[in-house]
Amino acid sequence: MIYQPPTALPLDLLEEEEMQRSLAAHDFGTVFRLARERAGISYSRIAAECDIKPERVGSLARGTGRITTFDKVVQIADALRVPGHMVGLARRPWEAGLPADTHSREIGTNVRRRTVLQAAASAGLAAALPALHQAPAPDHIGSGDVAQLRARTARLRRLDDILGGGDTYRVYLSEYQSTKSLLRTASTTPDTRRSLLSLLAEQAQQAGWAAFDGGRPAEAGSLYEESLAAAREADDGDLLGNGFAFLAYQTADRDEAAVMAAHSCAAITDSAPASVRALLYERMAWACAVANRPADTERALAAAHTALDEQQHGEQQPDWAAWVDRTELDIMTGRCWTELRRPLRAVPVLTKALGRYDDAHARDKALYLSWLADAYLTAGEIEEAAAVTGRALELSSGVASVRPRQRLTPVLAQLGQHRDVPAVRHLLERAAV
Repeated sequence: MIYQPPTALPLDLLEEEEMQRSLAAHDFGTVFRLARERAGISYSRIAAECDIKPERVGSLARGTGRITTFDKVVQIADALRVPGHMVGLARRPWEAGLPADTHSREIGTNVRRRTVLQAAASAGLAAALPALHQAPAPDHIGSGDVAQLRARTARLRRLDDILGGGDTYRVYLSEYQSTKSLLRTASTTPDTRRSLLSLLAEQAQQAGWAAFDGGRPAEAGSLYEESLAAAREADDGDLLGNGFAFLAYQTADRDEAAVMAAHSCAAITDSAPASVRALLYERMAWACAVANRPADTERALAAAHTALDEQQHGEQQPDWAAWVDRTELDIMTGRCWTELRRPLRAVPVLTKALGRYDDAHARDKALYLSWLADAYLTAGEIEEAAAVTGRALELSSGVASVRPRQRLTPVLAQLGQHRDVPAVRHLLERAAV
């Protein structure tokens, strides 16, 4: 399926005068209604592109309520590619071929590096994003088409290396919605349909992960549940297990999370690739650590290490699990020991693993450093905890993810009990700024 880059709204398809009057009055409810009626753009797609709840879009289209805040007007105008002059704004950056958001806050060499990466990704995103106005879906989908879509999904997954879920959620959700539409409308063979369903499960999990990372837990849970349904229909045990693992990871009830993680590992088959087995076992270890089950944690970690040890040269790994390596497993091991309040085990393995972990993965490294800081606090090493927390704060600056701050907030609160230590006092002053 071929996607078109975002362009201005197709005013030739709409009642142009009514559209212009509505835009001038910031009556986006009418804009949304016309977009659906005349251009065939669904409210759910508008909601995803403009970061508005679908029911809110529908209410606005029915004339209930208005959008008046400046930030939201800008966001909608940019998402729909409405020229700035039509809504009382200056010429938008994208009208000149620039990314919509070109300002940045530069703090330190690695943050500047990430800012450049984000700008480059955003510039490429304009071409990669599925537009609101897609080319017509093909009547028939073959195995080659599914392979192309899977390769596109893999390429877009790389955005998660440098951008947070707040930046990527709409991208991944749109991919998922497009594949879901193909399943409804295109003809396929039974084998191709199963492949497309597996891809749908994979995309739902990626979109769910971005939703979770961007502070949308309800949307994440819904997408994970949909991924389970697609994986079951596709008879894809690997993705079924991964769906349970994702649900376990965000479930607040610790015992329930451990049960879900057990379901995840129960889906492992003899044919499961090494990276998939390692991923599911390490997430089982995490669920057990959070539930304060050290023996089960150690067994799951051992199983994950065994899976990687058994990986054969040239064994094909699915892209969604290929990131699991010994460094990631060492980091998970350190995180588990931190949760179990075993700092003498946690600190060495985390320090060594994070020493070889690239700062370009800023969100993840900031998160992992938060566990190292936590372990130092448990060990009573206050100055070390302050230094590591400061590094995590620097890395997390500007990342569109809620998770680093969620992790660092309780760490900062614990450090607040040691304000008499100069390193801590300095850190708290920086954090306040």
